[in-house]
Amino acid sequence: METYANALLIAIPFFVGLVLLEILYGHFIKDQKHNVMDTVSSLSSGLTNIVKDSLGLVLVLVSYPFLLEHLALFQMESGWAVWVLAFICIDFAGYWNHRLSHHVNIFWNQHVIHHSSEEFNLACALRQSVSNIFGYFALLLLPAAVLGVPNEIIAILAPIHLFAQFWYHTQHIGKMGWLEYIIVTPSQHRVHHAINPEYIDKNLGQIFCVWDRIFGTFQEELEDVPPQYGVLKPAATWNPILINFQHVWRLLLDAWRTQNWWDKLRIWFMPTGWRPSDVVGKYPISKIENVYQFSKYQPKTTNALKGYSIFQLLFNTCLMLFMFYNYSEIGFTNLLLYGAYVFVGIYGYTTLMDKRDYAVWIELFRGVAGLLLIVLTGDWFGINAHFSWGSVLVGLYFLITALAGCYFTFIETKFSTQPA
Repeated sequence: METYANALLIAIPFFVGLVLLEILYGHFIKDQKHNVMDTVSSLSSGLTNIVKDSLGLVLVLVSYPFLLEHLALFQMESGWAVWVLAFICIDFAGYWNHRLSHHVNIFWNQHVIHHSSEEFNLACALRQSVSNIFGYFALLLLPAAVLGVPNEIIAILAPIHLFAQFWYHTQHIGKMGWLEYIIVTPSQHRVHHAINPEYIDKNLGQIFCVWDRIFGTFQEELEDVPPQYGVLKPAATWNPILINFQHVWRLLLDAWRTQNWWDKLRIWFMPTGWRPSDVVGKYPISKIENVYQFSKYQPKTTNALKGYSIFQLLFNTCLMLFMFYNYSEIGFTNLLLYGAYVFVGIYGYTTLMDKRDYAVWIELFRGVAGLLLIVLTGDWFGINAHFSWGSVLVGLYFLITALAGCYFTFIETKFSTQPA
């Protein structure tokens, strides 16, 4: 996990830099594909996923080394051919994992966050799950295990494969000629994120588009069908932690409410969106019927709240980067506490972005808890060893968040008419 944390120290600034570049490009060509609150929500979702993954908060059902040890028919030596084979195996597994996520109720819960943005830009690429608490991906790597692809190669290529899926989340790149027949391109992935009937559940490939062409899930972007983005059951919140568990909460409610015991069991593994017949009419769920005529989630927001949301995003990113920088010194138990501060912080300010009345109590609780920790320990997880004034700065941050929560809840009453 420490190696992963060190890699993220490089990857995060790189990704954020590309997002900023896309924002600037959209501004200069007068074709902006970002809005403040949506982009803050997307990047905040990325923070939650990164913290969760870096702490190893997942129950691995079966590991790849275990499968390799018991199933390998060959012992492959490292060489360029093995690296190519490993990458193809990872991409093949990724296709089927992605397909499961779109077609099975319980698996959709871990993927819905990625589709929840009603915009399509590089920031939404970072909307990644924290609800995927069971690790089963190794099962989809059975071909690699049988062929004897070394675990070390899989471990190196897996994050590279993931990071390589970032670039094509953009509307600023058109079709790419002959590459459209080989790799997943921005045009193809716009189709994938669209909720148009023609595009639903298409283009599930991650790096190579050949799997979609082979298994019948490919769809070209059509000139007369402009993609509309989001999910058919809109998230209606900027809070990424709530979005992560909205679908599973609906499944739980339906499983509880249905009188049919067979439906209580099978609802989890039925096609995405399936509901028991005895709850559909009694407990209707609003759904987008016309993808060209629906209101995006854009509550009226003041410039002050937008600025505060950006401030919170930036400071929590800095807190997370320090956690990675000081990973081994902090220790696992303290890392869990540190991660909790980041999670609660993101929950608090994104709830404030939604203008929920209870957000202030989250901000106050976290602010007071942060100040108490600094007063009692005289430090913030060892930051004073690197910056003599570090704990003072973090303490000031917690004070600002507590006061800001009160201000935006109790004092600010005049909201601008600007969309988010």
